[in-house]
Amino acid sequence: MGRLGLTEILVIVGIVILLFGGKKIPELMKGLGSGIKEFKNAAKDDQPAPAKKQEEEQK
Repeated sequence: MGRLGLTEILVIVGIVILLFGGKKIPELMKGLGSGIKEFKNAAKDDQPAPAKKQEEEQK
C-alpha cells in the first residue's frame, strides 16, 4: 500500500490536464524547474566557508 500504479498516475495526469489545460502545464513545469534550480544554488551558497575552500583546493 502507498505505491502509485500506472492507472493512478494516469488519472492524476488527466485531472491535472483538465484543471490547468494543455497550454498552462509547460509554464508550470518551467516555473517548478527554475524554483528547484534556485533552491539548489542557494543550498550550495550556504555551505560554510572552510568547506568551500577545501572543495576548491581538491579541484
